[in-house]
Amino acid sequence: MEINTLHELFLKCNSVAIDTRKITANCLFVALKGERFDANTFAAEALDKGALYVVIDNSSYFIDHRTILVNDSLTTLQELAQFHRNYLKLPIIALTGSNGKTTTKELIHAVLSQKFKVMATIGNLNNHIGVPLTLLSFDQSTEIGIVEMGANHQKEIEFLCRLAQPDFGYITNFGKAHLEGFGGFEGVIKGKSEMYHFLKDHHKKVFVNLDDALQVQHSTSISYYSFSTKDKNANVYITEIYADPFVSVTYNNVEVQSQLVGSYNANNIIAAITIGQYFEVTADLIKNAIENYSPTNNRSQLSQKGSNQLILDAYNANPSSMAVALQNFTQLPENNKIAFLGDMFELGTESLQEHEALVKTVENNTDITFYFVGLDFFYVKKELNHFHFFATFEDLQHALLNTKFENKCILIKGSRGMALERIVDLL
Repeated sequence: MEINTLHELFLKCNSVAIDTRKITANCLFVALKGERFDANTFAAEALDKGALYVVIDNSSYFIDHRTILVNDSLTTLQELAQFHRNYLKLPIIALTGSNGKTTTKELIHAVLSQKFKVMATIGNLNNHIGVPLTLLSFDQSTEIGIVEMGANHQKEIEFLCRLAQPDFGYITNFGKAHLEGFGGFEGVIKGKSEMYHFLKDHHKKVFVNLDDALQVQHSTSISYYSFSTKDKNANVYITEIYADPFVSVTYNNVEVQSQLVGSYNANNIIAAITIGQYFEVTADLIKNAIENYSPTNNRSQLSQKGSNQLILDAYNANPSSMAVALQNFTQLPENNKIAFLGDMFELGTESLQEHEALVKTVENNTDITFYFVGLDFFYVKKELNHFHFFATFEDLQHALLNTKFENKCILIKGSRGMALERIVDLL
């Protein structure tokens, strides 16, 4: 079936699903295959649950005229998304980076929604499957689309840009994330900069933090709109930043007080302000949007658990995000501080070196009690009074059975696979 014909059928549907547990009436179900599953086997179930059409790539599961047989379901999903993006012709903002992508995306969405009908990536659906699903969630009422792009190897951002064809781009930062797939830090820079190359080749625009030398270095030949805390000639000049513990920033004599903790969130907030100003959202609406945004999904969440104050930042971790989180935690004025730190994943051959380096940086922070969790941290353990190492979460759980924390300020941070949010229940 030609992609334009499939698109006509798609327009009759109200959504796209790739999981039969999320089937809605009159949706388009696309049967994808993975290492441990073949969704072709669920084609009949999808129709029974209300799907209008199903896309399959195995003729053995053909049912009737509602079944669309293609050579490869994933490729078809991606081609359909690209066709739909061109069909809508709406402005799209793409963003990537090592840290802060999802928080920044949510802030931009909140700001632009004050003036426009905005659709954005849901959660972190930011890969070769998530980006097509995001694009297909946009419709003719959408005035601006925001597409988050994640990557862990070269050419991935380039591919996602070809699908989404963004008009604007923003890279939050270049950090030590996914070093294994990218081939080291220089590989991270090269991989993330694929967005810059796409925008330059297509004469589009980037948003740039002028305080970040790497951003400036790799984007100078592209049309850009900027922000800075140092350069008064930037399009958005920030005069003050506070984090005690919630972050506030001041620009154009307007103070914006957020519900985000950690000074590392300042640039995420400022990026949203900058993009809002570019799209001519008024300062009072920008302020309203950011001040009413509340973080979720274990990202920079500040909460109270009994007498303890918790900073839950357990959605993900890498050496760069760990460093800024610990820097912020160290600067907090609270006494009786405890940090639960989990292993950082996808660091490849540099993993033990990076874990050892992080442990070394906090050796002298004797006013904080550290609980390190995971095999990599356990391998580089050091015998210090304020250090405790556990190879597994279960080992930590057992050690804390008879421990009662009171009046503590507690940081919880680790890679997603560590699921350190479980610590909240232990407290």
